Amino acid sequence: MEALWEASPLTASQVRDALRPSTDWAENTVRTLLTRLVKKNVLKTGKNKAGTRTFAPAVSRAACVKVESESFAERIFGGAAKPLITYFAENSQLSAEEVAELKRILDESLKS
Repeated sequence: MEALWEASPLTASQVRDALRPSTDWAENTVRTLLTRLVKKNVLKTGKNKAGTRTFAPAVSRAACVKVESESFAERIFGGAAKPLITYFAENSQLSAEEVAELKRILDESLKS
């Protein structure tokens, strides 16, 4: 998805090439994944000028992150925010700036 959010539409070959630095997937593996994401309505398809099938995100990165984050929190922490935040705060190497930003976000959430 990251490759397609960065630049789209892309053909399956272009997606494979974009993924090559981090994975050694064959083009057929990439095509299978892309087809599954189309069936889940996460990707949409089209054709380029040469008539080759292209893929583009059907959902924004923010929408995907929201759904996946909620799913993760539900599966791992029973949907509770406090243990999730506590775990990451205790197990992450946060800078002073990151801690200040998180405090600001939490303070703002109390106001709304």
